[in-house]
Amino acid sequence: IDPLIAKDELKKKLFATGIPAVPGAATGHVVFTAQDAEKWAAEGKDVILVRKETSPEDVGGMHAAKGILTATGGKTSHAAVVARGWGKCCIVGCEDLHIDMKAKTMSVGDTVIKEGDKITLNGTTGEIFRDELPLIRPTQSEEYNTLMKWADSVRTLKVRTNVDTPYDAENAVKLGAEGIGLCRTEHMFFDTEERRLAIQRMILAESNEARKEALDALLPIQRYDFIGIFNAMDGKPVTIRLLDPPLHEFLPHTETEQKHLAKALGMSFNEVRRKIERLKEANPMLGHRGCRLCITYPEILHMQVRAIMEAACECKKIGTKVYPEIMHPLVMDRKELEILARETRRVAEEVMKEKGVRVRYLVGTMIEVPRAAILADQIAEVADFFSFGTNDLTQMTLAMSRDDAGRFLTDYMDEKKTGILKHDPFQSLDQEGVGRLIKQAIGLAKPVKKTLKIGICGEHGGDPPSIEFCHINGFDYVSCSPFRVPVARLAAAQAAIKWPPKGAKRRAKRKG
Repeated sequence: IDPLIAKDELKKKLFATGIPAVPGAATGHVVFTAQDAEKWAAEGKDVILVRKETSPEDVGGMHAAKGILTATGGKTSHAAVVARGWGKCCIVGCEDLHIDMKAKTMSVGDTVIKEGDKITLNGTTGEIFRDELPLIRPTQSEEYNTLMKWADSVRTLKVRTNVDTPYDAENAVKLGAEGIGLCRTEHMFFDTEERRLAIQRMILAESNEARKEALDALLPIQRYDFIGIFNAMDGKPVTIRLLDPPLHEFLPHTETEQKHLAKALGMSFNEVRRKIERLKEANPMLGHRGCRLCITYPEILHMQVRAIMEAACECKKIGTKVYPEIMHPLVMDRKELEILARETRRVAEEVMKEKGVRVRYLVGTMIEVPRAAILADQIAEVADFFSFGTNDLTQMTLAMSRDDAGRFLTDYMDEKKTGILKHDPFQSLDQEGVGRLIKQAIGLAKPVKKTLKIGICGEHGGDPPSIEFCHINGFDYVSCSPFRVPVARLAAAQAAIKWPPKGAKRRAKRKG
């Protein structure tokens, strides 16, 4: 926001305050659905998407919007994580906000804002203002480039990025990313209506044959995206996470949207509604998601691995260097990963044989379930790499939801009140609890497989104290949102200066 605007004027226009999730500013017309965000943006209008909370089905509208505002959530909620990956201004957890979806209004006290009204978000402070305010675009200085060169010459930790599209991959490389530590394949399904319908047809399929037919339609879409990402990251490693969210998150929730889907798929509305209701779970975060989907529906694994390897082979044929790393999320047991890794390697070998091309690839897992950290030595026997998914690992270890904890975390962090926690564990790693689990997992796994690659792909990968922890404990890389890559590069250099290799090892041993 233009700093020349008088503070009194800003105070008059202040509408509400939430949690600043992604810095920057954005202004636009208020819309309340992802579909309207896409529609209005296609008409050339700048929009701010306002939701109670977001889910994967909102990604298309989130991408189209200039900024995102949610009534619930914290700094690692879905809206915050996705927006941070794009560098898109985002405010979450605005709990004073009352959203009326039928009337298409939002209100705080007696002040009401209607669909189409303009607002301005300050993602740095969490402030929401009525009306459109003038914005200015920041620029990088030559001093910044010099500082980054110094940092890169000192650090030992590699810095990767969390991106899902070729465009974001190209941008991340410009910011200094040395690979992709997390490519979330589910986000690829929401770019267009065609893609959304394809994944929804697969989810609602009655038989294996119908599901495979729908997956066959998705395969070229995924292959195309992977080709773009591999080309953008030419010669840099790309860690691709197979499908993670529970399937119901891909499906519409309102009656109007469900009727539209039924018509598009040639199904009855009652049939669609019944299937969606059947897929709902009481606690989806701990439900049928992650690698469990591929255990139940191995055809999903077959399609995604085939798309990855066909893209890798095609890129290698034209001279692009490719290093795919296929990652299974939410693993909790050695046998579970063994089954999935065996199928992954079978499909990969099959594709390479068909294409007459050899590609070096790795198969690994996210360590985000406490049981997986405890059994890390067993899981390491069948994994080429570990990537610590600290968002979910923190949730499960502390028994705190990252979407709801914001309501009471301040009580836990307030020194005068309790001082139970020193900081927000979703922003900076809980080194005493979650950190101990991570150190234990590495200590168990490395003797079993010395070549095991270790990384982190949760939001902590862009937090300086957490990056220092990773340096001390022998991580190979950290991975964070593209616009946090410069911060990570600088933090990694500071950690290397503070804890040179021998000192880092002594420190880890002493803390362990």
